[in-house]
Amino acid sequence: MCGRYSLGKNKKDLEERFSAEMLSEFEPRYNIAPTQLVPVITSQSPKGFSFFYWGITPDFGRNRPVSQKLINAKSETVDQKVSFKKSFQSRRCIVPADGFYEWKRLGKKTKIPYRFQLEGNSLFSFAGIWDEYETVSGDVQHTFLILTTGPNDTVEQVHDRMPVIFGKEQEKKWLDPYSSPEELKELLIPLSNSKLDSFTVSPSVNSVQNDYPSLINKISPADQHGNYTLFG
Repeated sequence: MCGRYSLGKNKKDLEERFSAEMLSEFEPRYNIAPTQLVPVITSQSPKGFSFFYWGITPDFGRNRPVSQKLINAKSETVDQKVSFKKSFQSRRCIVPADGFYEWKRLGKKTKIPYRFQLEGNSLFSFAGIWDEYETVSGDVQHTFLILTTGPNDTVEQVHDRMPVIFGKEQEKKWLDPYSSPEELKELLIPLSNSKLDSFTVSPSVNSVQNDYPSLINKISPADQHGNYTLFG
C-alpha cells in the first residue's frame, strides 16, 4: 500500500535529477494524496514531465464501474489482470518522490505515521502505470497507479506492502519500450533495507489539508501522545 507521499523539491531539482523538461510551474509538495494532479514521466515521453491524477475514482471511467478509489496495483499480478495488462505492456511511468508515509496500527484506534526516505532525502521514483479515461462529463483524464510489492524488513515493521522504488538504472529499463516482460518483472522487487530510512513524523500528516515542510521532520513517538484520536 502507498497512500501518501512527498515531493519536496523544486522544478530545477526535478529537471536535473530526471533529465526531463517541466513546462508547468511546480511547488514542492509534502503530503501528496490520491486524486491530486502530480508530475510523472511516461515511457511515451521520457524527456518531459506530464501531470496526471493519482488514482481512479468513481468519476473516472464512464464505461468502467469502479466501486472505490484505486490508487495502487500489485506488482505480482500487474501483467496478468485484464484491467492492468495493457498499461503494463505499453503505458508505464515513473512517479518522482522523495519519501512516502505509512501508518502503524497500535490497538483499535491508534495509528502512528512513519516516513520512509532515502539517505539524505534524495529523489527517487515509484514504478507506475497509467491510463486514459472518459469522465461522466465527457472529459478525458489521465490517471496513474503506483505499483506495490512485499515489504523489506524496514517497512515490514509498519506495513505489509511497500511501493516499488527505482533508482536511475531501473527507471531507464522501466521506461524503455523495448524492455521484455521478463526484464520488467525483475525490477518489481523491494528496495534494499540499507537504502531506506524510517522515522515517526507529526500526526498532522494525516490530514490532506496539511502540506508544509515540517511534515517530513522526525519527531519522537512520545510527542504524538494526545493526538492519537486523530486516527480513530
